[in-house]
Amino acid sequence: MNRIVFIVFFILIFFSSCKEVVTNEDSLPKTAITSGFDFLPTSTTEAVYSHSTYVFSYSEVHEQSEWVAYFLEKEDITNSNFKRPFFAQDPLVESESADWRNFKNSGYDKGHLCPAGDRKKSIEDYNETFFTSNVSPQKHDFNSGIWNRLEEKVRYWAIKYDGLYVITGGVLTNDLKTIGKERVAVPNYFYKVLLSKNENKMIGFLIPHQESKSPLYEFVVSVDEIEKITGIDFFPKMPDSLENELESKSDYKEWSF
Repeated sequence: MNRIVFIVFFILIFFSSCKEVVTNEDSLPKTAITSGFDFLPTSTTEAVYSHSTYVFSYSEVHEQSEWVAYFLEKEDITNSNFKRPFFAQDPLVESESADWRNFKNSGYDKGHLCPAGDRKKSIEDYNETFFTSNVSPQKHDFNSGIWNRLEEKVRYWAIKYDGLYVITGGVLTNDLKTIGKERVAVPNYFYKVLLSKNENKMIGFLIPHQESKSPLYEFVVSVDEIEKITGIDFFPKMPDSLENELESKSDYKEWSF
């Protein structure tokens, strides 16, 4: 009997130590505030969690994250060929993230928000991207096509500009198609918001959830536009004058396409 009690106590301690609910940036582990990143988007769900190298705001209603935020630099992008793990439910999410079985035979990929290719500095960082809190249902032609092209371009820019702040997610609304028993929402649009390390330029992408051969610059929009349709303030701690200037731009000429 004593042995059983000890085992139950150990399990409770283990899972309580896994939870890292973030209510403000001061409580973030230092590894999540990489390279001086001391601000995060607002959360419409008030359910913000932190893994070691990315932070996310989880929407239980949609069974996925409304945004994932992280810093990307050259050291995160290596040629390491890690073995892909199975997707798993995220132990941090108090309401439980969606089970991977919702995607089975659905016709949709488990599309990464923070790509595994952006977290290859270590096997631990890489494996953290395979929680279901970090995926959204994506059509295969979209996931392997234009979305993959944008991910590759982001990695190119992260090296070229000595680091980028990345915020990404699906546009979550109340009228979306769903898959699986847990009714995982299928976004009609996906977005990425990028800010250079020196905070002197910003760019936003809003891409319809469909196959496209169009050049990436055709999907550049102002960050103000993405904020309007998501209800998220992406850089609430940025000085207002700088925020207003950067977020109003939809000119891609400062970026090397």
